[in-house]
This record gives sequence, C-alpha cells and structure tokens, in this order.
Amino acid sequence: MDERIIISDACVAEGAAWLATADPRFAAALEATGPLPLRRRKDGFEQLLSAIVSQQVSVAAANAIWNRLRAAKLTGPRKVMWATEEELRACGMSRQKIKYAKALAEARIDFKALRDASTDQVVATLTQVSGIGVWTAEIYAMFSLGRADVFAPGDLALQEGARILFDLPERPKEKALRLMAEDWSPWRAVAARLLWAYYHVAKDREGIR
Repeated sequence: MDERIIISDACVAEGAAWLATADPRFAAALEATGPLPLRRRKDGFEQLLSAIVSQQVSVAAANAIWNRLRAAKLTGPRKVMWATEEELRACGMSRQKIKYAKALAEARIDFKALRDASTDQVVATLTQVSGIGVWTAEIYAMFSLGRADVFAPGDLALQEGARILFDLPERPKEKALRLMAEDWSPWRAVAARLLWAYYHVAKDREGIR
C-alpha cells in the first residue's frame, strides 16, 4: 500500500496548502477556519463499536452508553461476544445495536492487516459487517488509519459545507459529491476536514440550525 498517511499537524497543513493553491475557494475557507485539526484516533475493535453505539443518538446519549459499557468491561470483542443481551441492554444498547455489536465481534477482523490494506479493501472488509455502512468505514479509514485521500460524501455536514462554499443551488447528493471530490485528490481527507470546519463557521455566521 502506497497511500499517504496523515500522522501529524504538519501533514494536515501540507494538504491544506495544496488545496488552497488548487482552488481559491478553499483558500478563502481556510482563511475563515484557521489551521485544521489532526483528528487522529486509535484503530481497532473499540473504535467501530463506539461508532455503532453513536448511530442515531445524541453525543450525550452515546457517551453515557459508552461509559456504562466501559464500566462493565464490555468493549472488547470477546467480552461482547460472550455478553448476554440483558447485560448489553443494561448499558443502554438497543436490540438492533446489540445485534450489530455481536456481528462485529464475530467478524474477527484483522485490524492490524487493515493498516496495510488499500482504502478500497478497508471499506469492503468493514461494510461486510452488519451495521457498518460505507460512511462509517470511510470515517474509520480517515481518522483511525490516517488515510490522506479518503472522503465521506455521504456525510450531511460535508454536503452542506460544499453547498455553501461552492455556492451550489442545492446540497449535492453522495454520488455528485464523490465526483466533485476527485479534484481534491491526493488530499481528500484534508478537504473533508476543511469542509467540516467551514460548515461550522458558516453555520454560526448564518445561524443555520
């Protein structure tokens, strides 16, 4: 695998400078946002279990469930596999999420091998697990594996950020935004960081809810 890995703030700054040179609108966005965050996370089972926990609930609710799972020592694959439904429900997990968590534990993914796999292989491997969609897999590749050239066009904030920055008549759909993002290679993950940051700046400025 010869994909660029983002390991430091300097990598993010390099990507941001490239984007600003490639498109003046990115330069304007960068001026509004200031330096972009690194946002690297650990990789492995816990990150994906946390993503499942966070699906369709508020950040506060997800944090509360996660803290209960940690207190019960139910964040590792073997523990999740052997836990009863009652034990997981007591932590706040819904029946559907318990099913997804167990599917992830039973998938026995080789997370170390994913570090050397192509992004396409990472997405293909992860989306075979029930409850993990393309968006979750792309976010994992971006932040847990540090891939510099991965994008998550299914993300609503990225779609809205692109709509505002590029003055589009409507929010681009996933397919259209994926196509747009091809111009931002080899720094699509930095373009994502910039669009997220810009979306928050624009939202505060325009009072978007």
